[in-house]
Amino acid sequence: MPAVDAELVALGVTPGTRATLVQFSTAFCAPCRATRRILADVAGSVPGVRHVEVDAESHLELVRRLRIRRTPTVLVLDSRAREVCRASGAPPGRAAVLAALELAVGGSRGRDPGAPPDSTMIDLSDRPDWPSDQ
Repeated sequence: MPAVDAELVALGVTPGTRATLVQFSTAFCAPCRATRRILADVAGSVPGVRHVEVDAESHLELVRRLRIRRTPTVLVLDSRAREVCRASGAPPGRAAVLAALELAVGGSRGRDPGAPPDSTMIDLSDRPDWPSDQ
């Protein structure tokens, strides 16, 4: 997955220095509100992490380019704005968001030692508290 930094710049968003949690939402999405609270709480408690919410209906071209299929969808980006993982649907638990951030900021811990360093997509679909589009 290519870096999303150009997309963030086009939105006028400065990514976090360590990681960015990008949430795609819609106005009438109840799970989006719960997801917003969880991500804002995590971003507020982890230095260098930024939470950005994007109105999917107002940014349909971006939604298409990034293959966002439903809301809420959360992209976890590393410090270089590369997608590390994504989740969509029900709000993830705080522990799952922290685990995803560990993948983004923690280097190779938790990854297959044989995986190339630029392998950026991690599948967290086996975690019951981190929903996935997979």
